[in-house]
Amino acid sequence: MPKLNQNRPTESAELTRRGLLQAGALASLGLTFPQLLRVEAVAQRRVDRKPGDKRAAANTIKPTAKSCILFFMEGGPPHIDLWDMKPEAPENVRGIYKPIATSLPGFYVCEHLPRLSRVMQHMSVVRSVTHTFVDHNASSYLMLTGQNPLRESQLIRGPSPENAPPFGSVLAKFRPTGQPLPDYVHLPRRMFNCGHFIPGVLAGFLGDEYDPFIAGDPSISDYKVPGLDRRLSEAHFLQRRRLLSQIDLGFDQSRNCRALARKDIFYEKAFSLITTPQARQAFRLTDEPQRIRRRYGLAKHVAGVRGKGLPHLGQSMLLARRLVEAGVRLVTIWAGGQAFDGHRDHFHSLTNGLCPPTDQALSALIEDLAERGMLEETLVVTMGEFGRTPKLGQITSSAGATPDGRDHWPHCYTILFAGGGLKAGHVFGKSDRLASYPEENPVSPQDVAATIYTALGVNPHTRIYDHFNRPHTLADGRPIRELFA
Repeated sequence: MPKLNQNRPTESAELTRRGLLQAGALASLGLTFPQLLRVEAVAQRRVDRKPGDKRAAANTIKPTAKSCILFFMEGGPPHIDLWDMKPEAPENVRGIYKPIATSLPGFYVCEHLPRLSRVMQHMSVVRSVTHTFVDHNASSYLMLTGQNPLRESQLIRGPSPENAPPFGSVLAKFRPTGQPLPDYVHLPRRMFNCGHFIPGVLAGFLGDEYDPFIAGDPSISDYKVPGLDRRLSEAHFLQRRRLLSQIDLGFDQSRNCRALARKDIFYEKAFSLITTPQARQAFRLTDEPQRIRRRYGLAKHVAGVRGKGLPHLGQSMLLARRLVEAGVRLVTIWAGGQAFDGHRDHFHSLTNGLCPPTDQALSALIEDLAERGMLEETLVVTMGEFGRTPKLGQITSSAGATPDGRDHWPHCYTILFAGGGLKAGHVFGKSDRLASYPEENPVSPQDVAATIYTALGVNPHTRIYDHFNRPHTLADGRPIRELFA
């Protein structure tokens, strides 16, 4: 039985506090950090690497990356149409696209990815990722945490304090930079599906202080970063902080020093972000030359396409480059709107709305990082929650598929790595002749998670503990050693 927190404030105190907050004590600061709204965060979690744990001791691969940019192709990108093409397969499998050669000898991609074809020499391609969950939300959780998406036989389909933490939250805890910028940033906004904020983004049982900073859509013309666009002097902020300290002193005099100290950390983070020029500059896309902004791709909405043609993608990837350049540990960029969920109008959406911005933005990111000498220390991960059915019109979920559509397919799909010290120009794993199942070297989502953690200097077999003191392994898989130089 977990112990009750004897130092928790009374309900009346909490209501009074809430009243003051609503009256404007914090709102006048323009602070939007979730940390400031959740000062009653859960107790610090213990970390335990048990002596004699062979799995922990076996992790001898040298870390290679300082930061990570993760492009999550929400909805499930069609591996067989993009980068695991089967031109010799029957017509109802291979689809309508032609493969084109790339800068990686012997490797082909879709004809609608010409720019990516020219940077494939920087990539490591894994073509044999496999699992069994066809639900978008549960599969996203699996891929972003490396944890089983079942709790008491129910799929994990939304955020919960009981959820395992994603990569960004883990890095924020175990590899914090100690700088004013947040360690974990999410772009462009909260993503929902079937009424749920998709799990695998918030920190779960690791604690609210490790939630991402959700920075908004940088492609809009009047983009303002939440909490950073206030034209107030630092002296004004400091004055407001002293006021907050006085308010808190009255409420918290009966609380222990540890709770006060931890809440002070939240305030310090928020005030540092607001008052530090480094933070403001990192988010200021207007400092980028217009030719660079055009290189990544400016906002362009495409009617009749899921995700509206990914109008945010180019500027989100450019902002991600600026953030890791400034020292942010991990940035996630989501396609949004279940953009790659190609149940119907599949090829129309890919040709006109999804392939062009993906091709432009992702290739620009890889080239830009390489030209700046940043690719070697920045791991770029491109993945979705699963792939699409090998056969057109094949039905595997309740959403179904039209004769020219592809349904959910988790049994075999492709993810891409670039940079971060991993091998360049390497292909690992192989699918069968229909891209249905792995033929060589199957890779689990837990293996993917272990690979990402290992590259970023976190032992994937580190033990963390939830609210009930139950132990969890970060990623109970094996890093793909063949990807490490």
